[in-house]
Amino acid sequence: MRSLLRLLIVLLPWALRRHVLQRLYGYRLHPTSRIGRAWVFPRQLVMEQGAAIGDLTVIRNLELVSLGEYATIGRLNWITAYPLDRSGHFAHLTERQPQLLLAEHAAVTHRHIVDCTERVSIGRYATVAGYRSQILTHSIDLAAGRQDAQAISIGSFTFVGTACTLLGGTAIPDYSVVAAQTLMRSAFEDRYRLYAGVPAKPVAELDPQMKYFTRSQGFVT
Repeated sequence: MRSLLRLLIVLLPWALRRHVLQRLYGYRLHPTSRIGRAWVFPRQLVMEQGAAIGDLTVIRNLELVSLGEYATIGRLNWITAYPLDRSGHFAHLTERQPQLLLAEHAAVTHRHIVDCTERVSIGRYATVAGYRSQILTHSIDLAAGRQDAQAISIGSFTFVGTACTLLGGTAIPDYSVVAAQTLMRSAFEDRYRLYAGVPAKPVAELDPQMKYFTRSQGFVT
C-alpha cells in the first residue's frame, strides 16, 4: 500500500507533489527546488534554492538527503543505503549515518551508483561527472567476517571523472581532479593534485588558477 501511494505521488504535477511531500513527509523543499519523475523518498529531504533531482533517479532507505543551493542530482542515478531500522548487518556501527550531503552548487550527473550505507558528502562546486561511477561505502571486512561501512568525502571544487570507483574510507581533498576509471580507496590530503590509477595516487600538480577551481557557479557551460 505504501509503495502504491508513493507511485501516485511520483505521478503528480510537481507543484502539487511538492505540497504533498511537505505535508505527508515533512520535507523541506524551497519553492524553486524541483524533482523530476523520480522515486525520492528518504526519511528526511532538504532542498535549498534552485536544487534539483532529475528524472528516473531512485533514492531510498537513506536517513537524510540534503542539497544545498543550486546543487543537482541528474537522471537515472541509483542511490540507496542499508537502512538503520533493520537488524543484522552493521549492528556494530552504532553511530552509522546513511546520508547523502551535497553542498551548494555540487553536482552528481547521470547514471551513477551511490551507496550511502554510511555518509557520502560532496563539497561545494564539486562534480561527480560523466557516467557509471560507483561510490560504495560498504563492503565485507574479511578479517572480521562481517559487513562494514566507512564514510566517503569529496572535497570542494573537486572533479571526479567518468567511470570511477570510490570505496569506503575515501577522502578526496578540495581542489582535486580524479582521472577517469580511477579506483579511490584512501584518504588523501594534498590539494591541487591529479589523482589517477588503480589504486589511485597523485600523479601531477595542478594550477590553482584553473578556471574550474575559481568559478562562481556550479554548472559548467
